[in-house]
Amino acid sequence: MRARNFKQRKFRIFFTVAFAAAVLVVLYAVAWRSPMRGPATIEIPRGASVSGVANRMAAAGVIDSAKLFKLVVRGMGGRIQIGEYEIPARASVWRVARMLSRGDVATTTVVIPEGMTVQQIKQLLLRSSALTGPVECDPGYTAAVCDLRDGDLFPDTYRVAKGTSRLAFLELMRKKMTRIESSWRGAGRAAPAPLRAWDEVLTLASIVQKETPRESEMPLVASVYLNRLRANMRLQADPTVVYALTNGYGDMRGAPLLRGHLKIESPYNTYTNRGLPPGPIANVGRAAIRAVLNPADTNYLFFVADGRGGHKFANSYQEHMRNHADWREIKKIRNGK
Repeated sequence: MRARNFKQRKFRIFFTVAFAAAVLVVLYAVAWRSPMRGPATIEIPRGASVSGVANRMAAAGVIDSAKLFKLVVRGMGGRIQIGEYEIPARASVWRVARMLSRGDVATTTVVIPEGMTVQQIKQLLLRSSALTGPVECDPGYTAAVCDLRDGDLFPDTYRVAKGTSRLAFLELMRKKMTRIESSWRGAGRAAPAPLRAWDEVLTLASIVQKETPRESEMPLVASVYLNRLRANMRLQADPTVVYALTNGYGDMRGAPLLRGHLKIESPYNTYTNRGLPPGPIANVGRAAIRAVLNPADTNYLFFVADGRGGHKFANSYQEHMRNHADWREIKKIRNGK
């Protein structure tokens, strides 16, 4: 009995000492602050060991003790995750270890405006220093992101890890648009006549997106084009001509759209071809899609700029010509004529 009590006391003493030591380690790890006066960027490559990372950070002054860091990491599960980390100034060993263990990598925000084409989006991504890699796939590599067309990507504000590859970012945008399409199909809703398929919804939404920046106007613009389609009238949408003239880039880069341009031979030219163009001419946001699926109930067949950032709508060609004359006068005044 005495031997058993002795062993129990010995175990309790050992446990108490071990527990106290662990508490001291944790308190020291939490209380100690790095002498760094500014934040530090740490890159953890694939295959890096805890010991290697600890020694490198200790040498750089990010942490004070490589041994303490390794001890804390082991207490958190014993692993660190790859990626780029922004370590705050005077961060504790505990905080650094937790960031690397949980994968709290540095992030960046990338804003993709609505109405941009795939070409424009790729140029924008190439200008982002926070992203890595090319925007085109290597020869022989096949994936959905390698064969993007306008309408495949969803413009939005994206927050991603720094160092994210540009192809992975494009795939993120593609998947988000796919989810939106799946949601529409799952709801079992029909497209407004004469539209029949999701691709036609996106195609008309892309024209609406390019015609007006005002969300409040989008249902009206959508109604005009739907009314023209039902009447078998040509859409006569300038953005489709721009798309044809620029080989799918979608921006004249400051050059004016002239009357002669409206005769360009292209299936995208809605001045010379009836119906919708072969596909979307831009990547669209929710407002434009919503406008096509829920257009305003109007008899409008025409619209023209009103000089205040919006448009005037008309039921008849005669009314449209009057509105057009008003717009010409506004332009004359602006040009000082």
